[in-house]
Amino acid sequence: MTQENQNPSPEQENSSAEPLNEAAAETPPVKTPEQEIAELNQKIGELQDNFLRAKAEGENIRRRAVEDIAKAHKFAIESFAEHLVPVTDSLYAALSTDAGDAKAFKEGLEITLKQLLSAFEKGRMTEINPAVGDKFDPHHHQAIASVPSEQESNTVVSVLQRGYTVADRVLRPALVTVSAPK
Repeated sequence: MTQENQNPSPEQENSSAEPLNEAAAETPPVKTPEQEIAELNQKIGELQDNFLRAKAEGENIRRRAVEDIAKAHKFAIESFAEHLVPVTDSLYAALSTDAGDAKAFKEGLEITLKQLLSAFEKGRMTEINPAVGDKFDPHHHQAIASVPSEQESNTVVSVLQRGYTVADRVLRPALVTVSAPK
């Protein structure tokens, strides 16, 4: 080997020293404890701010939900009431006429009853009107009396008052008399 190869030239020394300086430049500067404390306090402040904002948003959502539920309860009957208004109009019209014709008056009442039943149907309200001879159902019927009858025992003899359900929940049971056991 020659001496040139063994001893690096000054240019070669500088080129090998540059990467060391670049590596030293890439390492982050050492922070003082005061700087680290200041950065951590800043992060704590940001986290507290985010927490308070999230908490306030949660409270706003809860408050809006409570208001929405209150409005739903307050206006739940609105749709059903809209269906009943024409029935009321028909009844007022019937009361305001001076017609003495009983047949025409009865026809008007039948039309009004159809309007009412249509409003009930739109409001998911159905009649409980058991037929004579139907089995007594304590979930839909209320027995007023037990009478001797030729029918099978514990069956409907007569309906005193119709019952109603709203969306499969009994609003009022049908009042019935039932046949007594033999």
